[in-house]
Amino acid sequence: MKIRFRAATAITGAVLAAVVAACSPGSDTSSDTASADGSGGLAVSHVHGLGIDPADGRLYVATHEGVIAVADDGTAERVGDTADYMGFTVIGPKTFLGSGHPAEGSGGHGNRGLIRSTDSGRTWKNLSLGGTTDFHSVEYAHDTVYGYDSTRGLLRVSTDRTTWDSRARLTALDIAVSPKDRDVVLATTEDGVAASTDGGRAFGTGSGRVLAFLSWPAADALFGVDLAGGLHRSIDDGATWSRAGTVPGGRPQALTAVDGERVLAATQDGVYESRDGGKTFSERLPVSAAGGH
Repeated sequence: MKIRFRAATAITGAVLAAVVAACSPGSDTSSDTASADGSGGLAVSHVHGLGIDPADGRLYVATHEGVIAVADDGTAERVGDTADYMGFTVIGPKTFLGSGHPAEGSGGHGNRGLIRSTDSGRTWKNLSLGGTTDFHSVEYAHDTVYGYDSTRGLLRVSTDRTTWDSRARLTALDIAVSPKDRDVVLATTEDGVAASTDGGRAFGTGSGRVLAFLSWPAADALFGVDLAGGLHRSIDDGATWSRAGTVPGGRPQALTAVDGERVLAATQDGVYESRDGGKTFSERLPVSAAGGH
């Protein structure tokens, strides 16, 4: 996939290459385990998504090498195959949505479209767009799936997870949907955060703070992380931002805020969690290398 942002932009080509460039996952399908101190045989080179499963309270990490479940004691386990999981989001107990690319040698579509797991990431089923679409960002809000189709630079929206409405074309890295208004959609662009007030049919020009990833768990808790790991919070739909803290570990790879206090973030050297709105973070899972996409 071509990097879509200009080299001169604040979002550098190196950052985008680590997040967006297409590549194939490894072929190892064993169920490795490791602890959060980095021991054991579980290697995580790049993180694409984060979520908490209400069924067991564990942290689930979508990576270039499969989905990793992390317990409170730091024990980590790969729960399924080694496919490359992107556009990952937890939408209910044991129920995840995602996209990405199959494990090497599996024979699946190179672009998996929208996929769903109902067993906490152990197995997945294609719901639609298999073979044609790679969603790099998927949001579930108002009983609706909003997906950024990175293969076309296009926002797609579905209420039944099977049929899709194609909406605005834009160059974006991440999207977020207002929890109070289904028509308010934000996107991170090279020029700043771009906003739509018509469900993503059209976006204004990006402006203001340049952010890599967004997460919007509550009306007064919109979080964004910049390219240096600075965490920012907005209480007015992204019109203004205040500094909330700093995520350790360098360049960001994923961001999920569970609520206004609990924030999960992945950077180039680890997955971190805050329980105080981003003031402090603790490591949940190390990231062993800067590879992947």
